[in-house]
Amino acid sequence: MSEALEVMRQRRSVRSYKADPIPRELLEKVLEAGTYAPTGMGRQSPIILAVTDKALRDRIAKLNAAVMGRDNDPFYGAPAVLVVLADKSVPTYLYDGSLVMGNLLNAAHDVGLGACWIHRAKEVFASEEGKAILRELGVEGDYEGIGNCIIGYAATPLPEAKPRKEGYVVWAE
Repeated sequence: MSEALEVMRQRRSVRSYKADPIPRELLEKVLEAGTYAPTGMGRQSPIILAVTDKALRDRIAKLNAAVMGRDNDPFYGAPAVLVVLADKSVPTYLYDGSLVMGNLLNAAHDVGLGACWIHRAKEVFASEEGKAILRELGVEGDYEGIGNCIIGYAATPLPEAKPRKEGYVVWAE
């Protein structure tokens, strides 16, 4: 089996993190993988916000929790968040951003980090405060939040994979 397929088989969503900072070189590898995701006609509509600043991470987490009407940490203590946004003027933006998220998740596992896709980036960055964050970071354009890839060192061992469901693949031969 190829290494890439083995990474995909072993990766799990991590929902408990150590507070340990992530070495920048590991984050850069994960981010590079995100930039090589396929995009419609090669337009590269997504951008990735690499959030390692604790104050900004906590601010985004608070906005994310508010979407659910809660005040807990929806990022499960992960020290970094890779926010994927995509340019809504590109017809394939949602798919492009989703593929970036997939690459980030798999690459994180490949370099020994845990990761999980956390939703509500759309609502967070459609809000006035979310738009203000983008302006503060110099991000201009009509971007929609696709997802938050929380990332860090897993605090607990990864669980075993659930068996794949019957009928997952339908052959048309």
